[in-house]
Amino acid sequence: MKRFLETKFKLSEFNTSIKTELIAGITTFLTMAYVLATVPNILGNAGFDRSAVLTAMIILIIITTVAMALYTNRPFALAPGLGSVSIVAGMVANDGIPMDIAAGIIILSGVLFILVSFLGFREAVIKVIPKSLKFAVSAGIGLFIALIGAKSCGLIIANEAKNTLGFGNLTSPQVILAVIGFIIILICKAKKIHGDMIIAILITTIIGIPLGVTTVPNSFMAMPSGVGELFMNIDIKGALNFAYIPFLIALFVPDFFSTFGTVLGVGAKAGFLDEEGNLPDIDRCFKVDALATAFGGLFCMPCMTTYLESSVGVESGGRTGLTVISTSIAFALALFFAPIALMIPSVATASAMIYIGVSMLSSMKNIDYDDVTEAIPAFICVTFTIFANNIANGICIALPVYLIMKLVSGKRKEVSPVLYVVVGICLLYFWSIIA
Repeated sequence: MKRFLETKFKLSEFNTSIKTELIAGITTFLTMAYVLATVPNILGNAGFDRSAVLTAMIILIIITTVAMALYTNRPFALAPGLGSVSIVAGMVANDGIPMDIAAGIIILSGVLFILVSFLGFREAVIKVIPKSLKFAVSAGIGLFIALIGAKSCGLIIANEAKNTLGFGNLTSPQVILAVIGFIIILICKAKKIHGDMIIAILITTIIGIPLGVTTVPNSFMAMPSGVGELFMNIDIKGALNFAYIPFLIALFVPDFFSTFGTVLGVGAKAGFLDEEGNLPDIDRCFKVDALATAFGGLFCMPCMTTYLESSVGVESGGRTGLTVISTSIAFALALFFAPIALMIPSVATASAMIYIGVSMLSSMKNIDYDDVTEAIPAFICVTFTIFANNIANGICIALPVYLIMKLVSGKRKEVSPVLYVVVGICLLYFWSIIA
C-alpha cells in the first residue's frame, strides 16, 4: 500500500509523507465541517428537504474531491459554494422559481463551465491575467479567509449604529476560545510541532464543552437519509427561458473567477506557482471543477467549487491529492457520524482560518510597487475582495481598473486582446447585479 501511494501521489517528489497527508486531510475536513450544517439550513429555509440535501451534498463532496485528487494530484477539496447556495435559495424562496428549473439553471451554468474549460478558454484567461493581480488574488483571499474566521467566532462583528465592522464582545467564551486556539497554533509553529491546526481545533472543541460553546450530541451516529426528490428533478427546457439569464450569469461569473482565485491562492500557499504566478496543469483543476458543477446540478446542488479551506490542509503540510482523499474519507464517515462532525463549533476553526489568512499576505512581496499601473489594481483587488465581501467582486473590479490604467499610461502593448473580452465579462457581471 505504501509503495502504491508513493507511486500514485508522488509523495517523495513533493517532500511529504503519508502521515502528513492524512493529518492535513483531516484538518481540511474539520475546517470544512461547517458545510454539514450551513448548506442544508440555507436550502432548507428555501423549502428543500434538509436531510436529502445533507446526503446529496456529502456524496457530491466525496465524488468530486476524489476526482480532483486522482486527476490533478492537488490538495484541493470541493463543496457547494456558499454564495451560489444563497443565490439558489433566493431563486426558489424569493423569486418563486421552481426547484426543477433552478436545477436546470445550475446545469446550464455547469455546461458553460465545461465549454470554456475544455476549449481552453479558462486557461487562456489565467494567462492574460497580469502577474501582479495573480499574487494580489492570493493576498485578497488570505484576508477574506481571516475575516471569515474573525466573524465566525464573534471577534469582528457588524456595527449597525456606525455602519461598519468592529470588535465584538471580547469577553465572550467564543472569542476567548478562538484566542486560545490562535495561541496554540503560534506555540506549535514556534516549536515546529506537526499537526498544529488539528491540535488547536481539537483542544478548543474540548475546552468549549464546559464553556457551553461545544454541544455534545445525544447520539454520535445517525443513518443517512435518501436524496428524495432532489435527484434528476430537472427542467432544462424551462431553464432556457430568457428571463432566467441574469440568474445564470449570477451563478456562472462569480464561480468562474472565485474558482481560479481559490486555486491560485491555495496553489501559491503550497508553493505550486511558477515565477509568472501560473499554476502548472491548472486546466486539469478547471475541468474537474466544471464537471463537478454540472454533476451537482443533477441533485439541484449549487455550484460545486474548490474550497478556500483547502489552504488549511496545505498549511498543515498537505501537498498532494492524498490529502483530500483522507478529507473525502472523513466526509464519508460523516454520513453516519454527522452528529460528531457537527459537534465542532465554528470558533474551533476560526483561529486556524485567521492564521492562514494572515500568512497568505506574503504573496504581496512579488508586486512591483514602483509601477502604479500594477500596484493600484493589485491594491484594489485585495481591498475590494474584503470590502465587497466576495473574491469575484475584487477581481472583477481590479481587471477594468488595470485595463484603463494601462491604456491611459500608453502601455497598450502590455494588454492582451483576450483581456478586453475578460473585462467585458466583468462588466456583464456587474450588469447582472444592477439588473
